[in-house]
Amino acid sequence: MVRNFGVYRRLEMDRDKIDDVILALLYLTLARDGRAWKGFNWNSMNRLHEKGFIGDPVNRVKSFWLNEEGIAPSEKLFREMFSIDSGRPTASGSCG
Repeated sequence: MVRNFGVYRRLEMDRDKIDDVILALLYLTLARDGRAWKGFNWNSMNRLHEKGFIGDPVNRVKSFWLNEEGIAPSEKLFREMFSIDSGRPTASGSCG
């Protein structure tokens, strides 16, 4: 449900796109030993685990292993989504 000025309406979401964004953002917290911080939606984290990209996020520590199968796609998605291309407008509206 999405709250829209006091009125709730159902929002259809593409969970694969959400998982891709989270996988890309995990690249930001990736340590040299392959561990990343788990501060994202639990359902998405479980789906990434089921897809084989990350270790089991259900544990007592605040990090988990990003599998070798997940590191390359994580970096690729991060670069595709967040690298600055010359000529592409930035969030502030100016060109890079």
